[in-house]
Amino acid sequence: MATYDPFRDLDRLASTLLDARRGGGPRRMPMDLYRDGDHYVLAADLPGVDPGSVDIDVDGQLLTIRAERTLGSGEGVKWITRERETASFVRQLNLGQGIDTERISAAYRNGVLSVTIPVSEKAKPRRIAVSTDDGEGVIEAHDSTPQPIEQ
Repeated sequence: MATYDPFRDLDRLASTLLDARRGGGPRRMPMDLYRDGDHYVLAADLPGVDPGSVDIDVDGQLLTIRAERTLGSGEGVKWITRERETASFVRQLNLGQGIDTERISAAYRNGVLSVTIPVSEKAKPRRIAVSTDDGEGVIEAHDSTPQPIEQ
């Protein structure tokens, strides 16, 4: 037996009004971003999103992720309550220099989109041998590390 909860109805009304004020446009997706060795990993929460609706593209140094969550409704269905909403998600990241945009890959598992962003070979740290005129040995120099991804 269902009980009446006035606070739940008030909360639903407030969130509906706030969503209308935002224009019902695309929502931001929560994400984590970290570096693991020679690549960055972006993990974005996209619960209930059909993997076929996920679109990832790179234009220059701009990475854009778009996704849609749609909710089916069968014929003759009589809704008791419907709190989950259809939604559009979008996130854009400005990739720093030294990213291999040709080898970016993505996977979607259990409602989480994982995007692997590799560091380009030319941007990876490397050792450079420096010889001296007096033949006393070799000095080693280190190349700088690539610039991080900017949000």
